Amino acid sequence: MPIQLVWFKRDLRIADHIPLARAAERGDCLCLYVYEPELINAPDHDAAHLQFVNESLQELGDNLRRRGGQLVITTGTMPDILAALHQDVGIDKIWAHEETFNHISYQRDRRVRAWARQAGIEFEEIPQYGVVRRLKSRDGWARQWQRRMSRPLTDAPQKIAAFDISKLSAFQPGPIRTSESFGLQSFDRRQMQAGGESLAQKCLASFLKERGENYRADMSSPVTGEWGCSRMSAFLAYGNISIRTVVQRTQAKIDELKERRRNGTDIGKMWLKSLSSYQSRLSWHCHFMQKLEDEPAIEFENINRAYDGLRENEFNSQYFDAWCQGQTGYPMIDACMRALHQTGWINFRMRAMLCSFAAYHLWLHWREPAVYLARLFLDYEPGIHYSQFQMQSGVTGINTVRIYSPIKQVVDQDPEGHFIRQYVPELVDLPDKHLPQPHRMTGMEQTFYNCRIGVDYPAPIVDHAERYKAARDRIHAVKAQPSTRAASNLVFQKHGSRKKPVSQRANGTEK
Repeated sequence: MPIQLVWFKRDLRIADHIPLARAAERGDCLCLYVYEPELINAPDHDAAHLQFVNESLQELGDNLRRRGGQLVITTGTMPDILAALHQDVGIDKIWAHEETFNHISYQRDRRVRAWARQAGIEFEEIPQYGVVRRLKSRDGWARQWQRRMSRPLTDAPQKIAAFDISKLSAFQPGPIRTSESFGLQSFDRRQMQAGGESLAQKCLASFLKERGENYRADMSSPVTGEWGCSRMSAFLAYGNISIRTVVQRTQAKIDELKERRRNGTDIGKMWLKSLSSYQSRLSWHCHFMQKLEDEPAIEFENINRAYDGLRENEFNSQYFDAWCQGQTGYPMIDACMRALHQTGWINFRMRAMLCSFAAYHLWLHWREPAVYLARLFLDYEPGIHYSQFQMQSGVTGINTVRIYSPIKQVVDQDPEGHFIRQYVPELVDLPDKHLPQPHRMTGMEQTFYNCRIGVDYPAPIVDHAERYKAARDRIHAVKAQPSTRAASNLVFQKHGSRKKPVSQRANGTEK
């Protein structure tokens, strides 16, 4: 009897997994995960990503076995694996979630769809985010997102009729594979999050119970963000939990708090404001992914082509290397980069600052820095990542140009130096007043505090004031050109965030 094939990709869970639930209702299931070398060896992939996947696969396999199923793991190229399975045992239907990931996965999915059509096999891809395929217009997208997020959650199947894998002859299911088996460079991220569905559920519960109260303020701080941010991004990126689950449980918490307040219970000043901000971020998550779905080229090209040539021919490799290794001479930049090397995570404001510094102070075209950070970010999500990098680099034409001061960020976000001293030990003995600009210490102070600039810690690779002015002048000169404004209008029509139709905004009827 032909099998129901459930293809797991970046949806490594059993709860609110519609493809798994529907396949289990229909017949014998073969639950498949394929290590794809073309993705694993891609420039945006890292051994840390694979470790998170492997931890998730371990729990996924355990959860399937408890329900009578089995996770079949193999290595190869899609659709070759599917063709071999179909010839071997026959596939009745392929079930999977829609995916909006990088260009390699986009091309892979096109090949799989073409193969399935040719083989006469139904291939059903079910949305798991608010991303809408073949979207005609961004008008009304927010309402579509809300409708998707409001749909009932799908329970994990209680029983799964597993296909007898002893009947397979096309290939033998393999074990979970290490990064070394793929030749990936080893890493040391002692504080990195682990993957898995149960950890995702626990993380969300702790955020909604206690950690999220000051989220609105904590998300800007590298000091408090590690605790006060939701820390759900990696779990969402690999599908350990559905975004619909997070949206609905957040709303349930808001409803609970409002009810308690109506009953006279003190709920604190910040809970509702913080969770409202978090709700906006959840919508924002899919909003940016939609951009990549609508225009896959933005992984490689400027969203606004009027900015082509702005930085591409001025790439300074020495600046780039110093930025990558956290050796720029700006303590907050260096602390953030070194923290990423160890943990794979940093809060949003610091991510924006890193992008801004690379784009404006170092005048680096966004593509290479973006790929480098893709490897460092454990929660790398291409749709968010490349759109954000371009936005922070000022090449969209529809977003405010923000040039962060790495000096001011020390004063605002780490005035006592807790974060900086943790990741830049060369500065551990410096008084707080010297942390924003260590290079301004006198020679005597450098000796006294065991930090010789240019020896123990680098001097700034660029001058902040000079680079800030030069970058601001250059980016605004391009933005002011009529051709850029015309191109920006087209970008907004295609990708802009809005609740009113473009026509209403244009004719002044929006209020």
